[in-house]
Amino acid sequence: MAPIRVRYIVDDVIATIAFYTQHLDFMVKTHPVPGFTILQRDDLHLIVNEKNGQGGATQAMPDGRKPEPGGWNRIQIEVKDLDSLVENLRKAGVRFRNDIVTGFGGKQILLDDPAGNPIELLESPGK
Repeated sequence: MAPIRVRYIVDDVIATIAFYTQHLDFMVKTHPVPGFTILQRDDLHLIVNEKNGQGGATQAMPDGRKPEPGGWNRIQIEVKDLDSLVENLRKAGVRFRNDIVTGFGGKQILLDDPAGNPIELLESPGK
């Protein structure tokens, strides 16, 4: 099975690498040029492009809009102990969009990477 690939546009690739590797257990799969990297966690490949970098991912659309960081589409990372992870991330100064909420699918919270791209942390029921 092929890996799942998600692309995020960021302000700073180096800050993004540090954030995902230090806080969310990603590893650097490749970092061939300063404005681009691929990070990996299990079957998820996070393709990261700097917003002013070269290449097709950051080029303007025909109407002039340019890809930029942020928004509401997000990756979801399943974790075993959401409360402890959130506590550690808060101590590290990570920015959250909300507090932990509980729903049918379990407990979840949204946090931002250094560029403002959202990440959903989910603890499924019974985990």
